[in-house]
Amino acid sequence: MKPFLKYPVVYWDKETSISKEHKLIGEEPLFVQIQGKPYSVIMRTPGEEIPHVAGFCLAEGIVNDADEFVSLDFSDDQNTNVVSVTLYQTGADKTSRLFDGNVAGGEKDSGFCGRKMVRELCKSIKPLTDQTVLDIEKAYNTLENLSDHQPLRQITHASHAAALYTSDFELLSVSEDVGRHNALDKSIGKLFIDKKLFKASLLILSSRISCDLVNKAARARIPVILAVSRPTSLGVELASQLNITLACLARGSGLYIFCGEHRLKR
Repeated sequence: MKPFLKYPVVYWDKETSISKEHKLIGEEPLFVQIQGKPYSVIMRTPGEEIPHVAGFCLAEGIVNDADEFVSLDFSDDQNTNVVSVTLYQTGADKTSRLFDGNVAGGEKDSGFCGRKMVRELCKSIKPLTDQTVLDIEKAYNTLENLSDHQPLRQITHASHAAALYTSDFELLSVSEDVGRHNALDKSIGKLFIDKKLFKASLLILSSRISCDLVNKAARARIPVILAVSRPTSLGVELASQLNITLACLARGSGLYIFCGEHRLKR
């Protein structure tokens, strides 16, 4: 399967109608099995299935370390897209509460972000340390230049992106997907599998910063999040409690910094 497909379209401009061809971003279900049992169906853009599910498992709290995976196997035979996750027993024990027909991905909230659940997340996730300090102008430039790393968006005008950088602004990982959650899981998952996630200090998002995206970043121990669009109120609440820096593009130019200003130096 391809990340985009060609479709006919009629273009109308008040004076004439003509037939054209457009490239539309792909969207297909990805079935996730854990320990041989169905766990989730993720509506996503085809590609990077193994890192996607690795990042998804980290975000869900199923694993905390890549060594907890025995295997991650992808099968796309006969139009069936399945990633089968096998865990060592310590990881398997965590999954006993999880087999409930969960569906994730796309624009779906993962269900954890009511205020009560924010409190629960803060019990299970340690606040991040203050060791990371970034040059604010260079951080701003990475956000401004995110489109340079979005070839699928340039083709379809319909994808989200998540990019991860070191504190020295080395690009570590970037992924695109029809879903903002998926793009982040893929980008995190690539580093998680390669055991390089500890290098990530800055997350750049093409979307708004919702509570569930803050949760994913917190579990990946990423201290700074910059986004094109503004955060949600619960996103700021969770980030504040977990000592994560949140900022987005300001109207005109510059940044709106909602919390964690101490990590962005002038």
